[in-house]
Amino acid sequence: MILVVLDHDGTKLRKASLEALTRARKLAEAFGEGVAGVLLAEGQAPVEEARGYVETLYVAELGPYTAEKWAAGILEAAKAGVKAILAPSSRQSRTYLGRVAYALRAGLLEDTLESWAEGGEVYATRYAYLNRVTQKVKAAPPVVLTVKPNTTPLAEPLGQAGQMAALSIPPVPTVEVLERVQEEKKGVSLTEADVVVTGGRGMGGPEAFKEAEELAALLGGAVGATRAVVDAGWRPYSEQVGQTGKTVQPSLYIALGVSGAVQHLAGMNKSKYIVAVNKDPEAPIFKHADYGIVGDVHQVLPALIQAVKKLKD
Repeated sequence: MILVVLDHDGTKLRKASLEALTRARKLAEAFGEGVAGVLLAEGQAPVEEARGYVETLYVAELGPYTAEKWAAGILEAAKAGVKAILAPSSRQSRTYLGRVAYALRAGLLEDTLESWAEGGEVYATRYAYLNRVTQKVKAAPPVVLTVKPNTTPLAEPLGQAGQMAALSIPPVPTVEVLERVQEEKKGVSLTEADVVVTGGRGMGGPEAFKEAEELAALLGGAVGATRAVVDAGWRPYSEQVGQTGKTVQPSLYIALGVSGAVQHLAGMNKSKYIVAVNKDPEAPIFKHADYGIVGDVHQVLPALIQAVKKLKD
């Protein structure tokens, strides 16, 4: 069996889950196995949608998230025997998949760009050394593998609903969650956005991001920020792009007042097109940009907004 951890927002499957399903089907074909999904929730979950993508769907309502409970749920589903477990690559999956891999004595291949089976083993490619090198790795089954977002075509529904099985999870020692503050999210997710508008210290202050938000909204995209901006408290941590933040790979990445430090580049340098705006003509970001504008971001950004509005009219 090839098992896929189906990430969701409580109402629908995330795009990254559909990418993981595409990879799972490819491995399943190579190994002559079926594809099953595991849907873990702390309330509502898109059960009917998920059943349309897999032959068997394992479901469990586990209450507030903890790595221990999620690992226990996946291991319970894996008791049927697995060649590989796939999941979207995310900060959350990193907290529980290490436990799963250890329990199964399985290889752990993280942030993979592509994956395939050959000679009874699972191969994958992934970036290394701040995304400057692509390395090829392999592991013998069972394998735990995470799929880097925006690297794989989305899976289509099978056309029929798979059978469903409820998981019975034994109590596990865990940290008790006393309180959770959920950040209000607006618009498209940063990691799923096809357009990302990111501001750096060159924006000058938090008030300037209102125009960045306007440009992102016009383009149907999301707003990102550098670590310096997040550390200054101008934007929430969830918007940070870079080595210690989120990795994005949109069709269009607009860098406003971003110098282009190597740590930031690690999170966005695989974008299809990069547009940089910076008043310093020697800024490192220009070495990686497809299009560069040397100028004051406070003058260029309003002009970009007006140009987009004119095109949309």
